[in-house]
This record gives sequence, C-alpha cells and structure tokens, in this order.
Amino acid sequence: MPIKLGISSYSFHRFGGGPEGNSAPTIEAMIDACADYGVSGLEVLYEHLAINEATSSERLRELRQYAAIRGIAPVTVAASHNPVQTDERLRQEEFGKLKTAIDMAEALGAPFVRALGGRWHTTSTFQEMLEHDGEEPPAEGWTEEDGYAWAIAALKEGAAYAEEHGVTLVLENHWGLTGTADGCVRIHDGVGSPWLKYVLDCGNFFHRPDQYAEMKTFFGDLAVVHAKVYLGGGLLVEPEIDYRRIAAMLGDAGYTGYLSIEFEGKAHPSEGIPAGIDQLREAFNLTLPT
Repeated sequence: MPIKLGISSYSFHRFGGGPEGNSAPTIEAMIDACADYGVSGLEVLYEHLAINEATSSERLRELRQYAAIRGIAPVTVAASHNPVQTDERLRQEEFGKLKTAIDMAEALGAPFVRALGGRWHTTSTFQEMLEHDGEEPPAEGWTEEDGYAWAIAALKEGAAYAEEHGVTLVLENHWGLTGTADGCVRIHDGVGSPWLKYVLDCGNFFHRPDQYAEMKTFFGDLAVVHAKVYLGGGLLVEPEIDYRRIAAMLGDAGYTGYLSIEFEGKAHPSEGIPAGIDQLREAFNLTLPT
C-alpha cells in the first residue's frame, strides 16, 4: 500500500513569513485546496483553528463533515504547548493547551495530536540554537534533567488523557529537548505509552552528522512523517534532503501512513505547494488519483 499525501495548514499561511502575507485562508479553503491537489489529508495547527474561530466542538464537527464530504481526512491537530517551564503554574497552563488540542482533535476526527518536548528559550535566534546542535542550555538555576522530567511527566499524563479520547500523541523532532534523536527517544521511552508515538520531520535533522541515521531512530514507532519543501529557497534554511533515499528507507520499514507537506519556501504557497506535491510524488513513485 502506498503512503498517503497530506498538507499542513502551515503550508498555506506562515504567519507573515512568506509572500502570502498574514491573512490566513479559512479551514474550508484549505480543505478545498487539498481536494483540488488530489491529496488525502490535512494537518491543522491550533493557531489556524483559533484564527478562524474554529475551536468549539460544534464548529469542529462542522469542519469534520465538510472534510468528509470532500474526501479529505483530518490527520493531526498540532498543539502549541511547552512543558519546559520553571514555574509549576505555567507548566499546568501549558498542559491545559495539550488537553485542549486533544479535545479538538476528537471533535474534528483527527487521530493524532502533535506534541512537543519543549524548549528552554535560552537562545535568541535560530542560528544560535543551531550552534548548540539544535538544543539549548537550561535556564539559570536548572538542569537538563529538570527539563526532561517536566516533558516526560506532561506527556505521560497527556498520553493517558489522549487514550481516553481515542487520540494518539505524536512527538516531533522540533528543536530544544527534541533537537536530536537521542532527546526524542529519551522522552518517548520515558513516557512509555502506546499512545505516544513519533512524527518525523525530515527537515529538522539537517544539523546532525548523519540526518538519515537520526530519522531511522523513529521507525520503530512512527505514526506520521513531515516533508519540508522549499520552492524559491528556504525562509530560514534550505537543507539538502534526499527524498528518494527517505522513500526507500520508509519502504523498507513498511511505512504506509501520511507524508504531510510543510512548505517553507520563499515562493507563494499557490506555487510552492503544488511544486512540493510533484516533487514528493516523483520521489515516492506515487501516481495521481484517478
């Protein structure tokens, strides 16, 4: 069975970072675009649901129906939370964001919620964080062990809550504590729940000595894959990613889930997204739907 293509809502709107500006399309428009492009799924960031005033259960159920009629599957709701907080009250607030995303995914019919391992926010620029190998030094007076303990505790409780709602958390390699495969594994294995799996971002291991070895670490418990594409050059970086090689690796691993496009190029999304779809269809030998 071939993998299925999806698109992240971030591809359509980069919060003012691209030529499309900061006017976000509606979720319905994103769903329609997915149908027009012939892909199967849509991943939605929490921020895009909030911008579109689509966070209530009633509104999410309407979107679920809208997508189903058009043959588009909601794949993931991306939670915007950070468990690495030195204040217990703030950690609880951040956990509340994760629970909210789980509730929203259940109403929308998305099987996954993207969860984050967290960041210290002790680096001021992306380049500075890269100089720390994608990680960050702990806040003054705290240790790396504190950060991992908070992340593991939050995601352990989150996975239990997700299970109750029939939703699976997927942990992404998203800098900070998850800037390396080792950091991701430390959190994943520390949680030790079948309701926490991995989402692999193919564009977030370029800073490592062997990015493909880092990627392969996730294959034993992989649920979703993100594929970054960069028509027009990257907004921040433009790493070399061999998608033919990744296609072969995923094929050997028996992966048949979603490959979700995250367009991060300088071109307009109306050009960058279809170009990315063509690039990935060629690399993964996917045929157009009939």
